[in-house]
Amino acid sequence: MIFGYIVAYLDRVNVGFAKLQMLDDLQFSETVYGLGAGIFFIGYFLLEVPSNMMLYRLGARLWIARIMITWGMLSAATLFVTTPAEFYTVRFLLGAAEAGFFPGIIYYLTNWYPARLRSRITAAFMTGIAISGAIGSALSGWIMQTFDGLFDLSGWQWMFLIEAIPAVLLGVCVLYFLDDRIDQARWLSAREKQLLEEDLRRDADTTAAGSSADAFRDARVWFACLIYFCAVTGLYGIGFWLPTIIAELGIEQPLRIGLWSAVPYTVAAIAMVLAGRSADRHDERRWHVAIPAFVGALALTASVMLGDQPAAALAALTVATAGILCVPPLFWSIPTAYLRGAAAAAGIAIINSFGNLAGFVSPYAIGWIKDTTHSTAAGMYLVAGFVCLSGILVIVGVPTRNRLRTPD
Repeated sequence: MIFGYIVAYLDRVNVGFAKLQMLDDLQFSETVYGLGAGIFFIGYFLLEVPSNMMLYRLGARLWIARIMITWGMLSAATLFVTTPAEFYTVRFLLGAAEAGFFPGIIYYLTNWYPARLRSRITAAFMTGIAISGAIGSALSGWIMQTFDGLFDLSGWQWMFLIEAIPAVLLGVCVLYFLDDRIDQARWLSAREKQLLEEDLRRDADTTAAGSSADAFRDARVWFACLIYFCAVTGLYGIGFWLPTIIAELGIEQPLRIGLWSAVPYTVAAIAMVLAGRSADRHDERRWHVAIPAFVGALALTASVMLGDQPAAALAALTVATAGILCVPPLFWSIPTAYLRGAAAAAGIAIINSFGNLAGFVSPYAIGWIKDTTHSTAAGMYLVAGFVCLSGILVIVGVPTRNRLRTPD
């Protein structure tokens, strides 16, 4: 599942690397790029809840395989884009195809791991973002620099083609090897299955299962949407613009940009695992979400202010990436502690779909700001503000026992 998320995130944000060549080749403005990068999340938003309910009914094996195969094919199709309208269309369809993968896996994990282990498990799964950034950045830069011009295709076209292949292959593997439930796992003994199911039953005794309609009526779900929207603004502010920020520090070749981009993500992967373990060990969620958010926002602001000092700016950007990427996995341990059954499938999808609308707002707003001001600085300040707000909302709205409430 981690490998699948690595590929999913890479195929979602590799447009940030394609931008380094694509804008000149196709004569796109920064605003066109920002809208195209962000419109992915409109398709994602519209089909997120229906997709997760299909997974709930059909099982993860069939539905995750369908998601991966279709998104791989659409990601590869991006190499044929020549106009803004085509760019917007393929990005919208890519979002629609991928809708349900992330919330589907988060829901799937609740069927295998009890609440007391979910911070570290979710953090481990979501290191796929950081690993994708670390490996994918270098890979994308290498493909764009090495294959540029081969068979009359630009480097960015080769990148979309090559990086789409693993999604299709993994989709086939999921179809054959992913077990939907503990009782279907051929690699567990009967005693192991019994122990795991008893662990989950103890959780079930303290949390009532609900229907999908219950999730829509739950005020905690909608407050969680607001927190996650702010956190995701930071996630995609980094994901879509990190290559551009590093290029503005004076680093030029795509491969070098990719290698330097790998540094913040590598540190972030380590931080995510350590933060998840700490949250489970101390049975605490609020401050484990809020502190990384505050640190990430402050460090992102510092990275912009230190733009004339590349080494210091990269160090601050590394801390910012680590802080910002720690927030989402730790956040997810909160709503999954009080959602079960169909309410969990629907509630997780609602939170993820509304939260990921930030993936549309963030790149479009930053692109517009850059076209207007000819700098990414103001856009990064905006991102830092939203990340800081996510930490404040968690402190205000999440009591110590992790049951989300709306503030009085």
